[in-house]
Amino acid sequence: MPSLEIAAGESLSYEYDAPGASGKTFVFVNALSGSTATWQHPEIGPRLRAAGHGTLCWNFRGQAETRYGPATDLSPRLIVEDLQRLADHVAPPRPILVGLSIGGLFAAWGYLAGVPAVGLVLINTLRRPGTRLEWINQAMVAMARTGGTQLVMEANLPMLVNPDQLAAMRPGAFSSTPYQAMAPADGLFRLMAGSLAADWAFPWERLAVPVLIMTGLHDRVFYVPADVEALAARIPDRRVITFADAGHLIPMERPGAFAEALLDFVR
Repeated sequence: MPSLEIAAGESLSYEYDAPGASGKTFVFVNALSGSTATWQHPEIGPRLRAAGHGTLCWNFRGQAETRYGPATDLSPRLIVEDLQRLADHVAPPRPILVGLSIGGLFAAWGYLAGVPAVGLVLINTLRRPGTRLEWINQAMVAMARTGGTQLVMEANLPMLVNPDQLAAMRPGAFSSTPYQAMAPADGLFRLMAGSLAADWAFPWERLAVPVLIMTGLHDRVFYVPADVEALAARIPDRRVITFADAGHLIPMERPGAFAEALLDFVR
């Protein structure tokens, strides 16, 4: 996997396939616990490329196959800055920024910071700042600090994904192995802790490109219908698609339908 060297001992890993002559480039922005593998699912990346489009997948510093310093603040600001660095380095033609969960917020802030884009896709991103959201975010970090990703998964998945996905993941849950707290130096934990500084008071009115909003109805943690409707209404050029058979992780739960929605958007 290629890497973009940023500083001594620090780099981003990425995978880039250029589009055809008239294709767009889907620039994917992970969720905190994500990786390029999400977007390279056989029904997503290869399907988009077969249709003549390009893909740019990358991992945040702190995610897999990246390098980062012990004193580097793995913050939302850094992620947005790295998105800008990568866009400048690769210069993908006709980019569409596609962000999953908080990755959509990073993509939106990146667009306002000058990352080129002809479109934006927000996957279960829209959420209203306030006590409820702050509570959820703090609780996620507390669970990771106490019982690692295993506890976070077991506590949240029933409220995040569709029943089929939950049944498929059930064999890996509730083993006899004791929970293991995440080390403070762990990249994922540092990303989770850093995400508490994310600015959710985004000026949605300032998005001056077409925006596709994807919502999975089985997301019962972050999806608040009235909030999503109110925030979406502030986006000038928006398209909304609802997945009744998916939850928070639409690309993983319904990869084929997800890719088709992207292709419909670019058409």
